[in-house]
Amino acid sequence: MSNKTLAIIKPDAVGKNVIGEIVAKITSAGFKVNGLRLIKLSAEQAGMFYEIHKDRPFYGELIEYMTSGPVVPLALTKENAVADFRALIGATNPEEAEAGTIRKLYGDSIAANAIHGSDSDENAANEISFFFRSNELV
Repeated sequence: MSNKTLAIIKPDAVGKNVIGEIVAKITSAGFKVNGLRLIKLSAEQAGMFYEIHKDRPFYGELIEYMTSGPVVPLALTKENAVADFRALIGATNPEEAEAGTIRKLYGDSIAANAIHGSDSDENAANEISFFFRSNELV
């Protein structure tokens, strides 16, 4: 079990100016922020990051959405990080997410659901290395 995960505050949440509120929820839940940056993904970068979904019908819309504004990737650590973070962010569909979860509080739709979280330890390691070099993490 890894103690690392990646979060991405998505363009809808960045646009609503709730970055601080989301980071506060994350740190209040016991996660340590080891890396954080504000970036604007190019279509090429978004395509590489979401390559696993390239054959899915929503891929084009996902790339368009993730490049529609800045995003905030965060490298996080905590014991049982992936599972605990998935619980903190809630269901993909904000309407189905539990009260108090990040997606329930800040998400607007299945696509514009405020935040991404790694879904496995292996993906967490790959996703963190996509956005951060090891010497950039504290």
